[in-house]
Amino acid sequence: MAKKTETKLDFGSKWDYSSAPESAGHAEIKKEYGLYINGKFVKAEDGKKFASISPSTDEHIAYFAEASDKDVDKAVKAARKAYNEVWGPMAPKERAKYIFRIARLIQERAREFAVLESIDGGKPIRESRDVDVPIAANHFFYYAGWADKLEYAFPGKTAKPVGVAGQIIPWNFPLLMAAWKLAPALACGNTVVLKPAETTPLTAMKLAELIHDSGLPAGVVNIVTGAGATGAAIVNHPDVDKVAFTGSTGVGKIIQKAIAGTNKTATLELGGKAANIIFDDAPIDQAVEGIINGIFFNQGHVCCAGSRLFVQENVKDIVIKKLKDRLSTLIVGDPMDKNTDVGAINSKEQLDTINKYLKIGVEEGAEIYQPNCTLPKKGNWCKPTLFLEASQSHRIVQEEIFGPVLTVQTFRTIDEVIDKANNTPFGLSAGVWTDKGSKIFNLTTKLRAGVIWANTFNKFDPTSPFGGYKESGYGREGGLQGLSPYVKLS
Repeated sequence: MAKKTETKLDFGSKWDYSSAPESAGHAEIKKEYGLYINGKFVKAEDGKKFASISPSTDEHIAYFAEASDKDVDKAVKAARKAYNEVWGPMAPKERAKYIFRIARLIQERAREFAVLESIDGGKPIRESRDVDVPIAANHFFYYAGWADKLEYAFPGKTAKPVGVAGQIIPWNFPLLMAAWKLAPALACGNTVVLKPAETTPLTAMKLAELIHDSGLPAGVVNIVTGAGATGAAIVNHPDVDKVAFTGSTGVGKIIQKAIAGTNKTATLELGGKAANIIFDDAPIDQAVEGIINGIFFNQGHVCCAGSRLFVQENVKDIVIKKLKDRLSTLIVGDPMDKNTDVGAINSKEQLDTINKYLKIGVEEGAEIYQPNCTLPKKGNWCKPTLFLEASQSHRIVQEEIFGPVLTVQTFRTIDEVIDKANNTPFGLSAGVWTDKGSKIFNLTTKLRAGVIWANTFNKFDPTSPFGGYKESGYGREGGLQGLSPYVKLS
């Protein structure tokens, strides 16, 4: 009888792929960008400008105008004039045509937007190409459809626009966050002054060019670049009716204090420390891939990143082994390479913050694991990191790191994991992995998080609302609920 042989397959070793860089030759990057105010590209009043640096190469990208209080005042006045004279009085179905046109133009220029997003932000081209840009276009499509149907969105009510919206967006999803903010505001008849993050202004100014090409009336959308002082000027301007901010919890609290006692309204989408929960009846391979997608493919640069992993005790060993094996296959490197899984950290300041927490985690006694991979010599890079044997009291468990760092804890019962998952100042998102629908529905009623994914993670759709509780902010963006912050009902 022939001897039976066993074939062993090693899924833990990294395959060597030939470089597959995305061409950037078709993407136009100007040497210098001005502010987009009242339908024109203009220089800052005081002539100040700042440089944008590629996080993956440390190379200079372009100069951007730094808006002062005077520039913000000009933008707000242009927005108010457009609101009173053009956009507010315009028939909703006509507003819808402009928003729909913007969506189509984003689709037509999708390849260029994807390239610029990866160059400026450091995220892998696969994510920019397959996630950020398509969803950004879809938000404009979706809200274009609502523009002339507000009476159905708010039955029995009369919906009127708020007025001038000041919008401030972060560096982790520059184009997508702009779409999240602009599309519902425009659909409801508001005009906008938008400020992108100072480290990722490139796609916002490219979007300004696209909006200009769309024929949108002057002053309806104004885009000003700058740092914290520019954002503060928008928040504090007396003629801004509504503030929409996505960013850190610290800045969100400052905004709350700034608008207290005024007639301004606000929506704040702030930090997060999402729990990802794996039960022993979960599809383990699917769950592990979801964990990887939820924290590492985006460098952890997502406020809803699943940065806290809770694994039921009896499957801990197999989950951790599969996680380590999967981490060893991740390709860290050039964001423009289509093989890359983990791109660059957005800025040196953010990398310093991540490294500070890596040091804290070790000092607190957690067991650190990083795959053996070679990082590029130039740019801002961090190895995907696991912290095992973490506990609830550890700072790496309680505080937002905003990097490719995953803490791992175990649990035995449902009540225990609910208590652990909710034991955080944040409440933006969570994930549940199980074969039992009853567990999913039970946890969705008890986890204090605005968005809960079941057997998946980081899935976004313009028809679904997004937002958090506690120090993750308030208000919702996306879906029918995303219209509410931009209307006054009577």
